[in-house]
Amino acid sequence: MHTTTSQFRNRLPKQIRRVLPAYIAGIVFIVFLLNADLLVSSVKHAHKVKRDTSYQASTIASKFPKKIWQTWKIGPLGFEERDSTTARTWTAKNPGHRYEVLTDDNDMQYVETHFGPTGLNRLDIVDTYRSINAKIIKADLLRYLVMYVEGGVYADIDVEALKPVERFIPDRYDEADVDMVIGVEIDQPEFSQHSVLGKKSQSFCQWTFMCKPRLPVMLTLVDNILHWLNEVAEQQNVAVSDIVLDFDEVISGTGPSAFTGAVLEEMSRRAGSQVTWDTFHNMGESKLVSGVLVLTVEAFAAGQGHSDSGNHNARTALVKHHYHASGWPTNHPRFRHPVFGEVERCNWEPECVKKWDADVAAFELLSPEEKAKQIAMKEAADAQLPPPPLQLPQQPPQPFFQAPQANQQPIQQPFQQPGQQPGQQPFEPFQPPPEPFQPPSEPFQPPPEPFPAPEPFPLPQPVFNPGSP
Repeated sequence: MHTTTSQFRNRLPKQIRRVLPAYIAGIVFIVFLLNADLLVSSVKHAHKVKRDTSYQASTIASKFPKKIWQTWKIGPLGFEERDSTTARTWTAKNPGHRYEVLTDDNDMQYVETHFGPTGLNRLDIVDTYRSINAKIIKADLLRYLVMYVEGGVYADIDVEALKPVERFIPDRYDEADVDMVIGVEIDQPEFSQHSVLGKKSQSFCQWTFMCKPRLPVMLTLVDNILHWLNEVAEQQNVAVSDIVLDFDEVISGTGPSAFTGAVLEEMSRRAGSQVTWDTFHNMGESKLVSGVLVLTVEAFAAGQGHSDSGNHNARTALVKHHYHASGWPTNHPRFRHPVFGEVERCNWEPECVKKWDADVAAFELLSPEEKAKQIAMKEAADAQLPPPPLQLPQQPPQPFFQAPQANQQPIQQPFQQPGQQPGQQPFEPFQPPPEPFQPPSEPFQPPPEPFPAPEPFPLPQPVFNPGSP
């Protein structure tokens, strides 16, 4: 073996033997360079896949997706007639839009698909959503997740479309400049310091809104909700699945107040200066601020009886909220004073709220014994209240007089007695029996005093017949 190696060495010139290691190193280096592009390409592809699956889009779409989203317990095929009628208004007025409903049966699959390992890879979102038991919290969170991933229009199941979606953006705006369309819901800033109404006194509507996909504000809102849920669970020393929330906590945690806070924060970030509610108070027309188009209260929240909300017959009214799916306060009650009840019953009427505040303040000055007495009296009064009167359908108004048509004799109107409504049949006057009075078989014994004259017989009262035309 040693002899063979020596012979091989002797066959190579001495100079070649000296530079041979350098030649080999050079060949290896060249091979590395030739494959470097492939390696870099693989790395870039890996980063691109990660970036794409994370939905980190660098630009926002110029057009709003033609999609309409709703969430409910069941799918459209199982809707009650009430919900089906309302839902059909969206498809009828927007035939070019895709319509989809997420239900209690498929919502978890949707969240896992888009926020699990093959999607955004936000397992904290998936785990938190799975653990939530409060249905209203889940409903609020789901709409924000869908709007981040898909964009389009979201509407509660009890919201009726009055106008097509294309009317959401007035003609004077360029759709490319608008990332989100929202409307004012409550504009009562004079109550901003009220102990109960304060946090709810100025808010945007989130039972209907429209946005483009991948908006940072939607993901920020989701992160805010997760942080809040964990805080509440820690304060109550329970799991997120077991937290107990009242009405105001829902509103401020996931509802309109949380939605409004996130939107104002994003507006301020993009504008480079603080954007407050003053910008949207008493708006006479829509405003575009930092890519967010804010419509007047009449657009999405007409007919509330406050906030100068107008009515649904207005040209600017786009939707109508019927509130028949708004029963969640049953599980998350409002603040109710034991004697004076809920201040929300004032519906933001200043004098009513002022009186409620004064009554509550006076109650707090009472002794514990007097407070207990007042509460007992209120409970006793509530227990004795009669049931509310039956609300019968109103009859259509009947004209008292109609002009006769051609070749027609005027209709003779009957005599109208006091208390008789127009169109009702006249009361028949009391007629005494036609037969004379028959004395009894026993001899009649006259009373010691003259027999008093009988009192007039009362006229029969009219009876309302709900089935009459």
